[in-house]
Amino acid sequence: MREKMSDLNLKIDALSKTGEWLLQNDSPELEFAALKSQTENPWFTLENIRLSTKSIAEQFLKKRKLEEWLNNYSINQDLSVKSIGLIMAGNLPLVGFHDFLTVYLSGYKAQIKLSSKDQFLLPCIVEKIAAYDPGIKEQIIFVEKIKAPDAAIATGSGNSARYFEYYFRDIPHIIRKNRNSVAVLSGNETDEELLGLGDDVFQYFGLGCRSVSALFVPQNYSFKRMMELFREHWSMLNNHVKYRNNYEYNLACALMESKKLIVGDDLLLFEESSFISRIACLHYSQYQSIDEVKSILNGNDEDIQCVVSNVLSHNEVQPQLVCFGQAQQPGLMDYADGVDTMEFLLSMK
Repeated sequence: MREKMSDLNLKIDALSKTGEWLLQNDSPELEFAALKSQTENPWFTLENIRLSTKSIAEQFLKKRKLEEWLNNYSINQDLSVKSIGLIMAGNLPLVGFHDFLTVYLSGYKAQIKLSSKDQFLLPCIVEKIAAYDPGIKEQIIFVEKIKAPDAAIATGSGNSARYFEYYFRDIPHIIRKNRNSVAVLSGNETDEELLGLGDDVFQYFGLGCRSVSALFVPQNYSFKRMMELFREHWSMLNNHVKYRNNYEYNLACALMESKKLIVGDDLLLFEESSFISRIACLHYSQYQSIDEVKSILNGNDEDIQCVVSNVLSHNEVQPQLVCFGQAQQPGLMDYADGVDTMEFLLSMK
């Protein structure tokens, strides 16, 4: 069946109304799904779930934004007979929503395998979309096992990515593995920018690929003001049992190993070059010239999701560049790993 413009307009309208519903934040159904999610996965606090649904509503489901995004593509092919397998990650609430959205609007059918860590939120939202577009029930199904897909989009760890690459080797696919995000500081950041950096580091407990896990700072940078602001605005993290347990465990390990570190009330800073840091930890590297940092970023672009900075420009680094406080606010054109999912789907024969 051809994806007619009227069908696309119906979907845009359904998504826009669903976005308004998410922003109202008074749905018993959504609240129940959120409570079940928090019970099953303590990292999915109600606050973080609301943060995710609010971001989705504002960044993905505004009618004008959807129309501007889709104007970049020609969605008029006979696509609906094809089936796309979607394997969702579960590190953040609704982390795979953009993939769902892209397949839904492209016109393909979708078999969605949800993560065991995030089983309730997306089905709840799809149920709401169905109130405005009943056809979604035939187009989007949730499955325990994906069967004979025509293409696949899968997100997971480095190990699972290798498995997905093998399993889906004979069909078109997008396979995503772990990435991390970094921030490059000049030493002249305002308090507002440092508070934005706090959002980039701490939101979702730092569990996302867009969460800043490593800093590049000038030689002899003082962390004093940053740590003061982090303590003032993120002290509530100490009330989360799993986060606090990770903080105390990592602190104990560092002390036993006599590692050099900066101890904050809710964060441990280690001078290490790795982009991958543990929960409640942040790595930092000192630089002498900004060209040195550019070289590192461009040489590791396949491991970096985005770069937070006010001292770099978009034509200087290959990873996506974002402003302080915006790492967890991707837009519709901010494709994970820089791979245009809609273009991938529409290019299939």
